[in-house]
Amino acid sequence: MEKAQENESSLSTPLIQIPEKITDEKDSIFDGKEVILEEFRKQLWLAGPMVSVSLLQFCLQLISVMFVGHLGELALSGASMATSFASVTGFSLLMGMASALDTLCGQSYGAKQYHMLGIQMQRAMFVLLLVGIPLAIIWANTGTILTALGQDPDISREAGLYARFMIPSIFAYGLLQCQVKFLQTQNIVFPMMISSGITTLLHLFLCWTLVLKSGLGSRGAAVANCISYWINVFLLFLYIKFSSSCSKTWTGFSKEALHNVLNFIRLAIPSAVMVCLEAWSFEMMVLLSGLLPNPELETSVLSISLNTASTVWMIPFGLSCAVSTRVSNELGAGRPRAARLAVGVVLFMAISEGILVGMVLLLIRNIWGYAYSNEIEVVTYVATMMPILAASNFMDGLQCVLSGTVRGCGWQKIGAFINLGSYYIVGIPVAILLAFVLHIGGKGLWLGILCALSVQVVCLFIITLRTNWENEAKKVKERVYDSTIPVEILS
Repeated sequence: MEKAQENESSLSTPLIQIPEKITDEKDSIFDGKEVILEEFRKQLWLAGPMVSVSLLQFCLQLISVMFVGHLGELALSGASMATSFASVTGFSLLMGMASALDTLCGQSYGAKQYHMLGIQMQRAMFVLLLVGIPLAIIWANTGTILTALGQDPDISREAGLYARFMIPSIFAYGLLQCQVKFLQTQNIVFPMMISSGITTLLHLFLCWTLVLKSGLGSRGAAVANCISYWINVFLLFLYIKFSSSCSKTWTGFSKEALHNVLNFIRLAIPSAVMVCLEAWSFEMMVLLSGLLPNPELETSVLSISLNTASTVWMIPFGLSCAVSTRVSNELGAGRPRAARLAVGVVLFMAISEGILVGMVLLLIRNIWGYAYSNEIEVVTYVATMMPILAASNFMDGLQCVLSGTVRGCGWQKIGAFINLGSYYIVGIPVAILLAFVLHIGGKGLWLGILCALSVQVVCLFIITLRTNWENEAKKVKERVYDSTIPVEILS
């Protein structure tokens, strides 16, 4: 009897102590300045390192392309096209599928079902490794696919060669994303930042050796990417296996991970759809810019805008990771009011960040183009794009943190439908109308994206506002305990 009471207590004991004002139904969520400040601290502690991790991982591809740029124009064009193709057909899909762990691992951790995190991560790894096989076949035929899509034959051939040597990185990237989500949902973020930093430094040396010294040329950059991703996977594996921080959540490999794989797939597919629909729409804007009058100018400016947007997007992405972790942990722990507070805090932070970054973009609008080109025409065009870019960054920040809330709650199916409607029923048709019918050009394409982001934010905000957090906590409890495997079976 005493043991049963102890078990019951352990299931309802809060993971992170929250003052009573949050859990008391009679009190307002915003009572207690110290509670709100504590939530700010927790989210910044999570978001800061996650921004660094995202930037460092983003730098691997960037560094490789920069080294290839020293080999000539054809090599650079091929590597750039292969990198873009790899992102669209592989990396975005794998990252999206791994995002299901934001829900599954985060909620299990909040419910103190620690042993389930390792099981969930192994399931995800198994599925992503299987998905990597057809992706590898696609990458092996990159040159043929690009030629069939009407791209320049020489560039397509070079891109195909680069992509073939990148194939081993598919499997490493999938495993890496699973490890990142496994650690992130436990609020373990600094080790990831250190491993990503070590990997990036080693990547510089690898690129210098393999691209410039070995005679492999652009193939050396692709091989360097593969080696660097596997190094990162190996470093995180050592940490997970030997660190005391993961002693409860990693209990070793288990055949139980192969059971209930469909539960992961049901959440992974809409998670991937959410990420891919958004990523593909931005890539489509660059492709459409090539059909405009003066395509060289339009494509250059759209690429600069996309590059700028991708860089500043890392900040709200860090906030998104933080809120998905906080919401999933608190719902798993049965604290709906704390989850709602986390959403309120992150929205305030996203609005503040959007205004601040927007002001910076407006202040540097007349000089930013010089970072990419000395052509006055390009610099002037970039300057006219910056106010639109600032507005889209503001909306993108809001949708990013609201999407983090979606992942934390497990609403990926709803998120997928919202993204489909926002980008492909509203955004892209509006972009085509403005750019090709009303002849606004590249600005019209980006205004279409801004319309899509606005629709996305409004839909996600309405859903979040109308959420019954107490009911969500009950659903999470059912999800967690229905899929839990007793520790005795694992041991």
